[in-house]
Amino acid sequence: MKIEIEIKKYIASQPEPKASEMQTLHQHLLKLMPGCKLWFLDGKDEKGKIVSNPNIGYGSYTVNYADETTKEFYQIGLSANTTGISVYIMGLKDKTYLTKTYGKKIGKATVTGYCIKFKTIKDIDLAILNEAIQYGVKASQ
Repeated sequence: MKIEIEIKKYIASQPEPKASEMQTLHQHLLKLMPGCKLWFLDGKDEKGKIVSNPNIGYGSYTVNYADETTKEFYQIGLSANTTGISVYIMGLKDKTYLTKTYGKKIGKATVTGYCIKFKTIKDIDLAILNEAIQYGVKASQ
């Protein structure tokens, strides 16, 4: 099935108002990253076991592992969680950067080394989220 259809089904499967907010963020990310590669991960491993929440990915970068293997992965992720929405900013070398730079000014959100988690987009400053996303995209290129 086409990725766009999977994404549409995933967003539609969320309860309101989360579905509308995820659709808003999805459109917002597409504008921030025009022409980016889209991903949809259903949260299951190769054996079909659920290992994470499903998520939508935007962009592409190469993950370099210690054993010198590499893997292509998305730069920005969007996922529903039990209490709200998570935005993942992948590929950052400094795992304290997001917390130090955006933690206090983004609003009512939990900010970790690569994740910004919030209940509703009304709780956060979208301009600050944009800054964090744009920083992440540049940092992982």
